[in-house]
Amino acid sequence: MNTGKPATLHYKRSHFSTHLPVDYLYSPSHAWLARRADGSWRVGLTKFATRMLGEMVDHGFELEPGAVIEPGQIVGWIEGFKAISDLYAIASGHFRGGNPLLKEKIGVVNKDPFGDGWVYQIEGQPDPRCMDVTAYRAVLDKTIDKILEKQKGDEGDGEK
Repeated sequence: MNTGKPATLHYKRSHFSTHLPVDYLYSPSHAWLARRADGSWRVGLTKFATRMLGEMVDHGFELEPGAVIEPGQIVGWIEGFKAISDLYAIASGHFRGGNPLLKEKIGVVNKDPFGDGWVYQIEGQPDPRCMDVTAYRAVLDKTIDKILEKQKGDEGDGEK
């Protein structure tokens, strides 16, 4: 029975849990790419990225649809309750614009990060550094272990 939802890999480490779509590609900076039927790609933030930024409050783009993009180029910004972050291109090709739903409902980025909460669309090729779900799981393990190690070190430092 196909419910329309993509197949996922359950991931849990420490206090963080998510379901990662197995057919998506992932960037080392915790963004994802999903291939569309027309050959374009939707790009969004992983649940891990949204957790680090907090509840989304605003966003904007620095490019017009049709602009040429290269991996690592800043395409815009997104602001969460905890932090503001640049949005980077994780593909080479053409910027096709942001998700129009975010203008009215930016919170969908937190509520449905792998679905309706996509951030922008591109036409082109993914950055060669993008990886499959198994490789991304290893990146998450390393990232979360670093955070836990830092927290452990901070607890040992006493009052600051």
